[in-house]
Amino acid sequence: MRAIVISDVGGADVLQERELPDPEPGHGEVLITVAAAGVNRADVVQRQGGYPPPRGAPDWPGLEVSGTIARLGSGVTGWSVGDRVCALLSGGGYASLAVASAHHLLPVPESVDVVDAAALPEAVATVWSNVFLLGGLRAGETLLIHGGSSGIDTMAIQLARAFGCRVAVTAGSAAKLAACERLGADILIDYTTADFVDSLERGTDGTGADVILDPIGGAYLDRNVRALARHGRIMLIGNQSGVPATFAIGRLMGKWGSIHATSLRARTEVEKNEIIASVRENVWPLFAARQVVPIVDRRFALADARLAHERMESSAHIGKLLLLP
Repeated sequence: MRAIVISDVGGADVLQERELPDPEPGHGEVLITVAAAGVNRADVVQRQGGYPPPRGAPDWPGLEVSGTIARLGSGVTGWSVGDRVCALLSGGGYASLAVASAHHLLPVPESVDVVDAAALPEAVATVWSNVFLLGGLRAGETLLIHGGSSGIDTMAIQLARAFGCRVAVTAGSAAKLAACERLGADILIDYTTADFVDSLERGTDGTGADVILDPIGGAYLDRNVRALARHGRIMLIGNQSGVPATFAIGRLMGKWGSIHATSLRARTEVEKNEIIASVRENVWPLFAARQVVPIVDRRFALADARLAHERMESSAHIGKLLLLP
């Protein structure tokens, strides 16, 4: 099979296409002929040496794919060769073939193109597990999303709106904010010209955000606490700022607030099984009804993984970046 390997720690030019032996599905696994692989910020951090794959995962990057089942491993039931699927992976998605746990598969809805379905597993699982399962976002509450135009964030906007929530977003350009507005965002904040705490206070009549989804981390944490509603929940899913965090503990206590820091890739197999099962039950019907759709910024050939990573690092994208073998 063809795959993109990380030849060394460094810039996007260390991504190289290689021929590797075809993987074999083990017990409870399936082999997928890959139609597309999603590109995630975690792949960039792995390439830079900051996010090694977990034990037993392939060395080459890629946390989600879509395609068709080529072979079933022993013990797999409920799936057939030829089924259109998308899958959450621990690694190995940047390839023409990928192995996935049968518990981490989702059927591609008829309303979704099989290539575009590669934009779904990581984003949907991240948003659902953090914002709804752990963060407990409910109808009528306000969700603040930082960097609202990424793949995860465009999914969070749609899901929050589908479940009857008000959405505030921060983004760095008029074009990105316009894209967020088209997806249903109610409060649009340009973080380059406005303080999001003040803007959110005005937009919510002083109430603040019930849940904050934040991939930025340290640089935002103190302001997140100030922007939080009473009993609010901060969901940290990254530290793109790369700096340590300080915040007023007394202010957080006074709001009865909470901070949760999570990583989807590091969760146990049992936890991932539960998340995917919950996604299939609660979120997947929204795709069938076309209430939620994958947002794809650009498709690249697998051999052009370097270009996809460069676009990811430029933060110019709106939605997901995909690689096509």
